[in-house]
Order: sequence, then structure tokens, then C-alpha cells
Amino acid sequence: MKVLKFGGSSVAKAANIQKVVNIVKRGNEPQIVVVSALGGVTDMLIKAGMLAENGDELYKEVLHELEIKHLDAARELLPVTNQSGCLSMVKQYFNELEDICEGVYRLQELSLRTKDRIVSFGELLSSKIISAYMLSQHVAHQWIDSRKVIKTNSNFSFAGVDFSETNKLISDAIFSSKENLFLAPGFIASDVNNHTTTLGRGGSDYTAAIFAAAVNASSLEIWTDVTGMMTADPRWVANAKTIDSTSYQAAMELSHFGAKVIYPPTIQPVMQQNIPTYIKNTFAPDEKGTLIQELNSASSAAAGTEIITGISSINSLALLSLEGSGMVGIPGFSKRLFEALANEKVNVILITQSSSEHSICVAVNAADASKAKEAVDKTFEPEISNGKVEPLKIERELSIIALVGDKMKSHPGISGRMFGALGRNGINVRAIAQGSSERNISTVIAAADVKKAVNVLHEAFFESTTYKQLNIFIVGVGNVGSKLIAQLKQQQEFLLEHSNIQARITGIANSRKMLFVDNGNAINLNTWQQDLEKGDQMSLDKFVETVIDKNLRNAVFVDVTANGEVAKVYKQLLEKSISVVACNKIAASSAYDNYKSLKFTANEFNALYLFETNVGAGLPVISTLNDLRKSGDVVNKIQAVLSGTLNFVFNHYNGSVPFAEVVRQAQKEGYTEPDPRLDLGGTDVMRKILILAREAGEQMEMEDITNNGFLPASCFEGSVDDFYAEMLRQEPHFRALYDVAHSRNSKLKFVAQYEGGKASVGLQHIPADSDFYHLYGKDNIVLFYTQRYPVQPLVVKGAGAGADVTASGVFADIIRVAR
Repeated sequence: MKVLKFGGSSVAKAANIQKVVNIVKRGNEPQIVVVSALGGVTDMLIKAGMLAENGDELYKEVLHELEIKHLDAARELLPVTNQSGCLSMVKQYFNELEDICEGVYRLQELSLRTKDRIVSFGELLSSKIISAYMLSQHVAHQWIDSRKVIKTNSNFSFAGVDFSETNKLISDAIFSSKENLFLAPGFIASDVNNHTTTLGRGGSDYTAAIFAAAVNASSLEIWTDVTGMMTADPRWVANAKTIDSTSYQAAMELSHFGAKVIYPPTIQPVMQQNIPTYIKNTFAPDEKGTLIQELNSASSAAAGTEIITGISSINSLALLSLEGSGMVGIPGFSKRLFEALANEKVNVILITQSSSEHSICVAVNAADASKAKEAVDKTFEPEISNGKVEPLKIERELSIIALVGDKMKSHPGISGRMFGALGRNGINVRAIAQGSSERNISTVIAAADVKKAVNVLHEAFFESTTYKQLNIFIVGVGNVGSKLIAQLKQQQEFLLEHSNIQARITGIANSRKMLFVDNGNAINLNTWQQDLEKGDQMSLDKFVETVIDKNLRNAVFVDVTANGEVAKVYKQLLEKSISVVACNKIAASSAYDNYKSLKFTANEFNALYLFETNVGAGLPVISTLNDLRKSGDVVNKIQAVLSGTLNFVFNHYNGSVPFAEVVRQAQKEGYTEPDPRLDLGGTDVMRKILILAREAGEQMEMEDITNNGFLPASCFEGSVDDFYAEMLRQEPHFRALYDVAHSRNSKLKFVAQYEGGKASVGLQHIPADSDFYHLYGKDNIVLFYTQRYPVQPLVVKGAGAGADVTASGVFADIIRVAR
């Protein structure tokens, strides 16, 4: 004999009930079928009772709506010739229900006993209607009133079962019958006085387990609207997977910590009898679902290789902290605390105590926090008054997230992976608890972080062989930014296939507009330009606020601007563990204290601050320098041509066309900053050598760098157009620079140098035997002289300007974040 339970979603409407009966018909052994109320009915019955208690006659409308719902279900299920008896039964039940609610309305009092009586009608009605439908389909069966066979104490709304009496009554009822199929309402029972009791919300699962244990069933099947227990809530985690098989203990932990697919007390009766329990989908009956059983070596192997079974959470919690020096070494404090909570019927969900005995923390339902504080403060009033103990502290808006798995005990490092993944994503852990069974690690976190935390942990433990999701926010989608988006689009499939990285652009902005997507989607990279034009007006503060509020895992903010205001928001983002990739040089070349603060903040909050493209565009200049220092080398000198713009200009200028036209060509081809004077005036190169000096360990400011510029002062006056006009007037000056170099068989190069704590930039005559002489186009070159490379320098050389090259450097930094 097996037991089948069908939940509210499985019997929500007539079409679903037909599916249920078809599943029952497939059975090839005696069956007990337990059913819940029609979907949503229990909540509506509670609402009717509460309205009546408050003296609100709207309870009648709720009851009328419920009556219509059940009458419609009966009419849809039953042939006209079979309807009258069932419809009369429904009306009779609702007449009785209306009388009870009228009594509540008149007294304006709703006791737990009366509430149990009211909500019991949900299961009674659904089971009676389903019974009538089964008879119309010639499915022979016996309807059993669960109240007559399940006996409990009088703890109304959450009654405790008398298993000795219940097992005898169920056995007598089942085994004395000639039928092979039994139908019973779930959730309801009765006490010794035959008053209706209920087994707690979700109690229909428990009813089925009670029946299964009483008859020593071959199996218990819990039929719901999902295909088994999931590794995480599928509403939050898109890649949640069905758990093929797990132990009773792990299933109990998951259900206790919020896995709604099974009611926590359900496990105990079937575990004691070692009855295999299946979680199956009414709407996909052929799917395997989840098997819950006692794990031995064979079933453990069948359960798969995952160390973690699943991730679940409990929301709407408060953390209560009892602290005080008077607690240290004094026995009995914990006993008094828990007695105070128990007397107020406050359920403790999690407990943790410091080894110093200075504090005890417990997590409780948020709704119980105030009465818990009142009770505890009263209990410890003498100690509070003399300062030995502080008044109970309450922290609200918290959640518990639990990592559950049978194999955790034999695998070290699980908690490290868990806390590392949370820490890297800026999720602060308020309290930790782990039982000696090592089957569950529970952490208390901010409620606002729970969805992000579930996704982070699911990715860390279940998606290592699939992909890591990267959520990218880009400010600046001009020349370089648009190239970056094009590269991300082109490489999406490659990254997913070869690096297990899902790179999603979640927000973009230019100086006028900003665009975000919601509900786990990504910006459409085919239409992003048109979509951005339809976006909201750009506000940097609002953009940053939205990035933070979205609270997405593995978030990275990408600055592809030259805007000083954008550079000012890096710290705010890093403090939220959002990594920053900056093409913008302003932050890294700002005041030294700010530069160090950004580096420190990134390290403190487990984020990355990457700015490889600040020097050398796509060349690995900064990463090479960092690798040298991390390996213990010391940088003695740096010589470099760091401006692709200036190298392009002086490689192409020979006096045949005006210097201004060569600069204009460089700007047209995307090699210059928006204002070319930043390049030609040496400011951009100063920033770059400053950044290299700082990365080499030097404490240096911009004003410490000597700039031997070549532009006449008049070129810096007015607008960019004025700049080009003035360069044309100054053409003899530029021609003279070229002629002098040419006469010495040298080339003009704008060289940056750092040595001995000093740095300089300026135009130099480069002879043919120099490393800088054969530097063509927009190439950059950096020479690192170190303790390991004292004579022959370590050379990094290649394209140092251009939108595509710079975008590829930003792309590489984004991938570093993912890794």
C-alpha cells in the first residue's frame, strides 16, 4: 500500500483534479489519497474569520465567493445527473460555515479552536467534491474523515498527534475495509473531545505521512506543482536543479529552512518507518522527482556527487542578543533566556554563543521580537539594573540562509567556500551556526541580501561546471564603450563555452541617457543604442544608486569616460563590494591619498579596482609591473613612450602637411582624448607615469612630475577649435622642432621617465640605436629596469591607442573580475 498526497495547486481547479484522478488510476496497489483544500481556499477562510471577528460584514462576501468557487468546481467535474447530491453537500457545508462565522461576528471573538473549525471546511469540501468526481468516473473508494482517525492534543492550530491512538484507529479503518482505495482530507484531526484541530499550515503533507507510518506503506508520494525538491528557490535562481535523491535528515533541514515543497514535520513519521518518500509533479507525472530515503552506501552513490544538497532560507527574522560581563562563568543564563522565550511561545530558529560566554544570540520570527524583548528584559531585570547584563538588543530585517548537504562532514573547506563567496559579493554575515552533524551551515544576513546570497552560493556550489554570471554596468558608450559592447557581444558564446562566464550587460549610460533591465534579464546587444535613446535621463547619482540597489552578484562597474565626476563614485561602489574597471585615468592619478584609499577600499570590501588601460591601452603594462613586485623584484627605473597619440603624430609629421592636420587625423582615427591638448600638452603622459610610479611603490603627486612641454602657451587658450587654429599659426614652431631632430638623424619622441623617486616627461631626440627609435604608428613601449633586469630591461611594446585596442584592455580587466 502506498500513500499519495495532492497539494492545493494540484487541486486548485477542475482541470487539475482530473489530472489527480488520472494519476490515482495508474496505481497498481492499494492506495490512500490525501488532498488539500482547493488552491487559495484556506487563506480565504482565515480572511472570512478575521473579518467576522472585526465586525465587518464583508465576511459574507468572502464566504459567497468561496461557495461559488466550490459549486463551479462540482458542476465542471460532474455530469448533470450526478450533480445534485454534491451541490447539496456544498450548500449544507456553507450554511454551517456561515452560522459559525455569524457567531464570531456577534461575539467579535475568534478563538484558535473556532479558527480550526472554520479552516477545516477547506479540506472537507475538496475531498468530498473529489470523492463525488471519482464515483462519477467509476473509481471505487472509501472516503475517510481524518478527524475520526487522527487524534491530537488540544493545541489548536498546531496540534500534537497522539501516535499510539492514531496508528490503531488508522489501521482498524484501513485494514477492516474491503476497498483498495481510500480518500481522506489532509490538515485536519480532532482531540479527545472530538473538537476539530489542525496540524499547522502545510499539514496535509503531515497527514499523509501519518497515514503512511500507520499502515507501514511501501512509499509516500507528495504531489505538488514542481518536479521535486530544488537546489534553490527557482523563483530566485534561474539554474536551480531538481535534487534526485537525498536523506531524510537533509530533507528535514531544507524544509525547516524554508523549502516550501514539503512541510517540516512530515519527515519524522516516514523516517522512523524508513518509508521512501517521493516529491513529484502533478503536471509532469512521468518526471522522476526527488526521492527521500535513508542513505546507505548504495543510495548515497545514487544521490550523485554534489557535496551540497540544497540552499534554503527563512525570511522576516530578528536577531536577539543578550550580552553582559556578568554572564561570564555564571551557569544558568542560557536556561533563563530560553525559559523566558518558551513561556511566551517564541520559537527559536537559530542559536549561537560566543566562546567567551559574553553574549548569546538567537534568531526568532520578527513578529515575536517585541514580546521576546519584554519577557527577557523582565527575567533579567536584576542583572540589567546593576549593569551586569545589557537590555536585550534586537536587530530586524534579517534572514537566515542555510547550506545543507549530507556529504559536508567528509569534505573540509565548505564553510570557507561559503563565506568566501558571500564576502566577495559584499554580503555581511551577522551570525553563524553549524550543528555537530555538519549537515547544515546557517548564517544570518540582511534580508535585502538574501536573493543575492542564494544566487552567489548556488553559483559557487552547483554551477562550477556551468558558468559564473557577471553583471556589467557601463558608463560611457562612445567610441571605446561601443567597441567594448561589440566585443562582449561577439565573445559571449566563447566566454560561456571556454571560460564558463556569462557576461551580462545589465546597465549602460552616456552623458544624456541611462538604461537598466530588470528581472534577471540582460540588455539586448542588438538594439542597445535605440533602447538607450528611449531610456531615462542620465543622473550619475541615480545610476550608482540603481547599481547598488539591484544588489546583483559578481557586479562590475565599468567607467569608459574621461569624466572626473564619474571617478568620484568609485569608492561608494567599492564599499558595496562592486568591482570597478576604469579606463578613466583621473582616479588613479588623483591625489595620492585618494589613490591609496581606493586601493585599500577595494581590498577591504573584497572587490577589485582595475585600471590596466590607464597605461598602454590594451598592453599588459600595469599587470606586468604588479607581477614583478609581487614576485619580490624592485623597480629602479622606468622609461617609456606612453602616448599613442604623440607617437602617431610624430611618426607622421615631416613638414609636408601642417602639424595641426596630423593631430586632426589622429583624433579622427580615435587615438586622442576628446580634448587633444591633454595628449599634446603632456598631461595624459604625466598621469600615466604617475600611475606607474605609484604602482612601483612611490608616493608621488602630479606636481612632482617635471613636464618639458613643446606646445606654445597660446595653444592652451580657448576651445578645441581655437586650439587647432592656433596650431596652424604656430606651424613654423613645429617645423623647427622636426628640422632640428632630422638634422641630427634622430626622431622626435615624447618620453616619460621615472628614477630615484623623480619623474619627468618631455620631447626628446631619439637616435637610431635607441629602443624607442623603431616605434611606429601608435605603438607604446615601456622599459622596466629592476634588480632582476638591471642592464637589459624588461620590455612591453605594442599598440597603445585606438578604440578597439583600449576596449580589449577593458574587456580583459572585466574577465579578471570574473576570475
